[in-house]
Amino acid sequence: MELSQVGIQDIIFLLLLPLVAFLYASVGHGGASGYLALMALFGFAPEEMKPMALILNVLVSFVAYMQYRKTAPMPIKLFIVLVLGSVPAAFLGGQIHVETHVYKIILGIFLLIPVVRLLGFFPLKETEIKEHYPFLVLLLGISIGFFSGLIGIGGGIILSPILLLLGWSNLKTTASISALFITFNSISGLAGSSSYFEVFHVEMLIYIFLAFLGGLLGAFYGSKRFSNKVLGKVLGIVLLLAVIKLIWVI
Repeated sequence: MELSQVGIQDIIFLLLLPLVAFLYASVGHGGASGYLALMALFGFAPEEMKPMALILNVLVSFVAYMQYRKTAPMPIKLFIVLVLGSVPAAFLGGQIHVETHVYKIILGIFLLIPVVRLLGFFPLKETEIKEHYPFLVLLLGISIGFFSGLIGIGGGIILSPILLLLGWSNLKTTASISALFITFNSISGLAGSSSYFEVFHVEMLIYIFLAFLGGLLGAFYGSKRFSNKVLGKVLGIVLLLAVIKLIWVI
């Protein structure tokens, strides 16, 4: 009976994993916060969760970027300044092991602001792209990178709404920037902790394959089939899920 229950749980997890990857990749995200929540629900050991989430994050976010770069031009200067600040900060954050519950609650509350706007309560309209200031971009990259490395995410759920609210990019360009930003940060966060490389097991190959399929499909539909209006709604749903998971699940 117990073996049967475990089997059912495994099947459910394997079905949900590509769905999470699909949803996040459709808006240029890697899905680390989703994987963390999913693994928490299915009783994964804490030492497995963050490294596994970051490994899947690297894969799915890069797949998303490869799709979005075809339809959304990358503002090179903006991206370079962001990662110059975020990558070393993510490495540093990955080396620090502290209680992150309070940080997740704060982040979840903060994300409610873009959620209500993206879901139509306070609509975000397509406007002319505004000028960005390198020093402010650098500070933003450092802040997001450090926090991302600290809790084991790529930072897309923080970066995307900020880029939109500041008017530095439109929806699809934001997805392109976020996807590659997440890839760099996730790699840096992994490198920041040697313990991340001690949890790889055979089942990871299955998780990687399923996440790849879900991410590939999500990135394709998000970059080519979804309109900007639909993309905004999807992003709002993704962020709302992140809020619920950050405050309640983990």
